[in-house]
Amino acid sequence: MGLDWGIGRYETTAEELNPVAAVVVERAGITSGDRVVDVGCGTGNAALLAARLGAQTTGVDPATRLLDVARARAAETGVAATFVQGDAASIPVATASADVVLSVFAVIFAPDPVGAAAEMARVTAPRGRIVFTAWIPEGGIQDCVGIFQKAVAEAIGRPAGPPPFAWHEQKALASLFGPHGFSVEVERGEIAITASSAREYLEIQGRDHPMSVAGRALLDSRGMAAVVGERALGVLEAANEDPGAFRVTSRYVVATAKRA
Repeated sequence: MGLDWGIGRYETTAEELNPVAAVVVERAGITSGDRVVDVGCGTGNAALLAARLGAQTTGVDPATRLLDVARARAAETGVAATFVQGDAASIPVATASADVVLSVFAVIFAPDPVGAAAEMARVTAPRGRIVFTAWIPEGGIQDCVGIFQKAVAEAIGRPAGPPPFAWHEQKALASLFGPHGFSVEVERGEIAITASSAREYLEIQGRDHPMSVAGRALLDSRGMAAVVGERALGVLEAANEDPGAFRVTSRYVVATAKRA
């Protein structure tokens, strides 16, 4: 069973990443009347931005609680958008029914990248496009995540598996989407992750982020949480760009796939 993204309070991370959703929607060139599907919509950031532009928008996510949050946000702001349960392996919309398929730091977590790419290609209309983001695996935040991932793997006795799919690399993406008739372009971006201190950032993530909540519970049960937490804190403090608070620049790519 995969991670339940409804645990914790993903709303905190969603708010932090909303500027990237705005970049994705802008790059997608969405106009009124476009049919848009947001895969892994979470609390609805990109879906709601697209809907405000007049797009016929459907947000898809496996987490029931996050869909409820997205629906509430739409109702509160008077935005017309539909939110349905599903994931990248099985997008619940008709073939060739989307002019634009979006995914903001979501499809990159799909267990089966090949299957996810095939599904995104399936739902994209002949003249449509797919726009999504992926983290570049470098920098303080990514190093911190890596420490926890390694610790969790050790705690459950799981052997080191193959490296994750390189969603950030143009060549890898071309091999993924090329068989479906898409060409892929990649553009780099960056976002500043901030808090009052590195320790506060780590505490917020441990309390709110679904991956951290699940991992921390496991490490707590093994008596490992404190030691691993201090190790991660050291990495964040070393990467800190703001002596008076906490700021780490995280880099990502915006990938755009269009039918060749």
